[in-house]
Amino acid sequence: MSNIRVRFAPSPTGPLHIGGLRTALYNYLFAKKHNGVFILRIEDTDQSRYVDNAEEYITNSLEWCGIPFDEGPGKNEKFGPYRQSERKKLYKEYVDILIEKERAYYAFDTSEELNAHRKQHEAVGKTFIYNWHNRQKGRLKNSLVLTKEETRRKIEKGDNYVIRFKTPQDKTLLLKDEIRGSITIDSNTLDDKVLFKSDGMPTYHLANIVDDHLMEISHVIRGEEWLPSMPLHVLLYNAFEWETPKFAHLPLILKPEGKGKLSKRDGDKLGFPVFPLEYTNEESGEVSLGYRESGYFPDAFINMLSLLGWNPGTEQELFVLEDLIVAFDLSRVSKSGAKFSLDKTKWFNQQYLQKKTNAHLAQLYLTILKNKKNTASTIKRLHKNRSFTNKREGCICKRFLELKQLLL
Repeated sequence: MSNIRVRFAPSPTGPLHIGGLRTALYNYLFAKKHNGVFILRIEDTDQSRYVDNAEEYITNSLEWCGIPFDEGPGKNEKFGPYRQSERKKLYKEYVDILIEKERAYYAFDTSEELNAHRKQHEAVGKTFIYNWHNRQKGRLKNSLVLTKEETRRKIEKGDNYVIRFKTPQDKTLLLKDEIRGSITIDSNTLDDKVLFKSDGMPTYHLANIVDDHLMEISHVIRGEEWLPSMPLHVLLYNAFEWETPKFAHLPLILKPEGKGKLSKRDGDKLGFPVFPLEYTNEESGEVSLGYRESGYFPDAFINMLSLLGWNPGTEQELFVLEDLIVAFDLSRVSKSGAKFSLDKTKWFNQQYLQKKTNAHLAQLYLTILKNKKNTASTIKRLHKNRSFTNKREGCICKRFLELKQLLL
């Protein structure tokens, strides 16, 4: 493969879940295996959910895991800016192209009017879908039934509107996913998704496609929650007459019992982190556990995470990052979800703990305890009384004292 460019595109709405971090990891491994570029793009179009410290948390998490981005905010900005909120003018230009090509249209229906349509359909056992079967019958207010002059006057008057994609009728879409294989979709089952709002902000669908094209993304590797959006995204590429990237939708990380997606609530209930780093909610002050602060090694954490959804086809379980890059293959990513196991996570950490040198562990102890009172006196007392659980702990303690002296 050549010219491989992949992106990790999180929304800065809070701490990075390990499911999102695994998406970043698989993108990183794929890029490095094929001498490609790993890009970080911040998808912050939904400003109502924006969290100030979330972007910094994302970049710090990638750094701690040893998978830093090659290109992104503040770094090698070849296709910048890399925050969608800073690219607003671009999206208006491209949605106007779709309007001109008659592949999109203005819709002036209010939320109340749309809710009324939904209730009317529900009353007779049907589901309301805004698409080919009703968009031009006159009951919906859009530029497909209004004249150009009427549409222009509404916009100039300041009427709220959205711009919807005009989904083609009677088309059979033949899609290919690198993990899930061939997928067939009847376009008549799709709705006319909103692409742009009158406040000047695009929806995820438009911004995502435009940015992936302009940043020359070759492979879109993302979570399976975006699989239902794939037909629309392919149709958008076709509407713009752009080359479509290859898609790969990753399986979910499941609860330990295997039923449902792993959530923060599961971690709180069972006492394990679901975030790479500790996170403090600036509004509520709530502190969420992180793997780093819970004593996990980043290489052990990454090794564990890599095997939640991918397998090398062998019995090997321990992989340093360089080995993962060589072994990783999208064809060996599972279609079904992967159960999270706290016991297995601890096992990985134990394996890496056994490989660490005494000096390295002592340095880690020093870093963790440097702000705690009486650290040196406690260690000296333990060393004097030989209160260690094993010989290696004594060696680590001795090395800690040596390091402490160097810093005094």
